[in-house]
Amino acid sequence: MDADAVAAQRTLDPQACEQARLSRDPRFDGLFFTAVKSTGIYCRPVCPAPTPKARNVTYYVTAAAAEAAGFRPCLRCRPELSPEDGTWRRGDAVVARALKLIEQGALAGQPLAALAQRLHVGERHLRRLFVERLGAPPIGVHGTRRLLFAKQLLTETRLPVTEVALAAGFGSLRRFNDAFVRAYALAPRDLRRRISASTGGGDLLSLRMAYRPPYDFAAMLDFLRGRALPGIEQVDAQGYTRVIGPATAPAWLRVDPWPGDEHALRLSVRGAPPNRLLDIVARVRRMFDLDADPLAISAVLSRDPRLRPLLRRRPGLRIPSGWDGFEIAVRAVLGQQVSVAAARTFTARLARQFGSALPGDAGDGFQHLFPTPGSLADADVERIGLPRKRADTVRAVARAVLAGDVDTGGERTLDDFVARWCELPGIGPWTAHYIALRALGHPDAFPAGDLVLQKAASGDGARLGAAALATRAEAWRPWRAYAVIHLWRDSMPAPAVQPE
Repeated sequence: MDADAVAAQRTLDPQACEQARLSRDPRFDGLFFTAVKSTGIYCRPVCPAPTPKARNVTYYVTAAAAEAAGFRPCLRCRPELSPEDGTWRRGDAVVARALKLIEQGALAGQPLAALAQRLHVGERHLRRLFVERLGAPPIGVHGTRRLLFAKQLLTETRLPVTEVALAAGFGSLRRFNDAFVRAYALAPRDLRRRISASTGGGDLLSLRMAYRPPYDFAAMLDFLRGRALPGIEQVDAQGYTRVIGPATAPAWLRVDPWPGDEHALRLSVRGAPPNRLLDIVARVRRMFDLDADPLAISAVLSRDPRLRPLLRRRPGLRIPSGWDGFEIAVRAVLGQQVSVAAARTFTARLARQFGSALPGDAGDGFQHLFPTPGSLADADVERIGLPRKRADTVRAVARAVLAGDVDTGGERTLDDFVARWCELPGIGPWTAHYIALRALGHPDAFPAGDLVLQKAASGDGARLGAAALATRAEAWRPWRAYAVIHLWRDSMPAPAVQPE
């Protein structure tokens, strides 16, 4: 059964939705939305408002579907804060790959036909898939995403309305005002008057990044801490901090828990222009895997007796992705057949030698950015101590990215992605799948040739061969990458070679 056929099987169960709504179960946040016919408002299932009568309620699979039916977002529970449904946004289904491209701005300046062409499907077919799966056409999903992001900025920051319009991808304030009023029957400035925005001082913006519990943030930090690049990123006991480009005007971001008991992380950003905020939010959500559905993942993986106790022990493990796909690809090459510590040493040297230096006032120990493909395409990478063949692979990756022969944009199926990367010298299935896991956050990426994984999967110290492991892992689809994270985590106390 292909990916889209699997995706099509997910339909809303009214009885399950009703139970989740009445209990305000946070595990279902973002998996459906509750529209109330008597008020014209749609809510998250965790909305604290008085529970409406069942006869007045209609359930929708996405916020875009609810808005397409004429409902407006609740000002109390704020649907813009809900995590996305990872079953639609992940994997190889056409809709999932289209959503990734929309997230990257594919419909911001190009027609739907261009998006369909990139996905190798017809425009009418793509529109039909969106309506069937998500309850709204692609342009409706794109529009709802922009307006809800604008609503969050209006509510949580003091950005001027003109900058909010720019951040949400609108070319002019007039277009933004018209779209906002048409969708929400409320002008942006009127919304801001009704809700007191809170933010950090100066140019610091703080945004809530909701997730579906449980979420093991400590384990996420542990993974990132062992790989943190000095001068670029920092991981302390509370959160993750990173500097992002360009070098002439660097910005700073930090991710830590949202104060209180709310199921959310806090994204703090300083120095980023408004038109970069939507991309920053999307990258951070992917990097910290905030849209995963632990219930769906556990339902599949817990069938395996080796994985079942691991899921019980750490039900909130997520896929730790990276900030930039090219950076992860280079780090994967540098991490081939060496320990995490050795890979980090090589990567730190590479960043110092070939990355762009930051102004002296960048502060907080940030010194440079990670090298670009252009800076590594013909670089003397051997000077950091790399063997010649691995240095050749780093240069080959940089050149292939510049030429568009490979990418980490997420528009390809996993098989196509792996095949293209494996055409590069020095890139095999392990490296290609590792890039897919950490650069794309692909839920089914599976580096079966990984020695630590082969040993950890058996549970008795024996080592499974790559073919045997791949066969066993068929039962873990479409969540094999989560099995990888659980098995790697379980093997951490052992002094073994692990992936970068």
